[in-house]
Amino acid sequence: MKRSADFVIAIVLLFLVLPTLLILPLALNNASYIAFPPQGLTLRWFVAYLSDPDWQNATIFSLEIAAATAVVATIVGTMAAVALVRGKLPGRALLQALCLGPMIVPQIVFGIALFLVFSPLHLTGKLPGFVLAHSVLAVPFVVIIISAALERMDPLLELAALSCGASRFRAFFAVTLPNLAPAVATASVFAFLTSFDEATVAFFISDTDGKTISRKMFEDIDFNLTPVIAAVSAIVVAVSLLLMGAIHLLNGRREQK
Repeated sequence: MKRSADFVIAIVLLFLVLPTLLILPLALNNASYIAFPPQGLTLRWFVAYLSDPDWQNATIFSLEIAAATAVVATIVGTMAAVALVRGKLPGRALLQALCLGPMIVPQIVFGIALFLVFSPLHLTGKLPGFVLAHSVLAVPFVVIIISAALERMDPLLELAALSCGASRFRAFFAVTLPNLAPAVATASVFAFLTSFDEATVAFFISDTDGKTISRKMFEDIDFNLTPVIAAVSAIVVAVSLLLMGAIHLLNGRREQK
């Protein structure tokens, strides 16, 4: 029975992962159109991506947005998690629901609402607008991760620091934050990837001058479908796997110490 269950789980996981695995051979296809199996292997589509100014601008813009979003969302989400877990706030359940609300609201609805708000303020296609929008989407992930870490952390450590005369501010930076460091690092990576991979909201708040890599991919799928799309997808997947692998490795080394 256990072997049958393991076999079913393996089949389900393979079914979920297979489309992602097919991206690499599609990106290495020598043909000038997307086809599987590949007719030959080449790196020219990666070269075409790296040498195209439009792709370069979209990638740099996305990296800037994701980096700024990671900083903003991590700070705001950590503060919110500490207040929700350690504080005695009235209406705590409601505040927690509000923090997690962006995970529930359909992104297409959120994107339309942001377009209607950002357009009169001239924030569409601008870095501050993207950072604000993506931070709202990333904060729930930070709150969940930091809240879980705080629940596992012994509150007596903070009380000991307070009883020794430390202020709450100093106790947080001297005791709480070092213990939360792995969770904070993990949360920042999730915030980065939430922004870098986001496509729906970016579709509504981009413009001709400021577009993310996901918006650029949508445009090329509509008007210029070539294996460059697969090459870009492979790079995005590789970046995501490298970041998650790095966090897993760092957390593993920290646990060993």
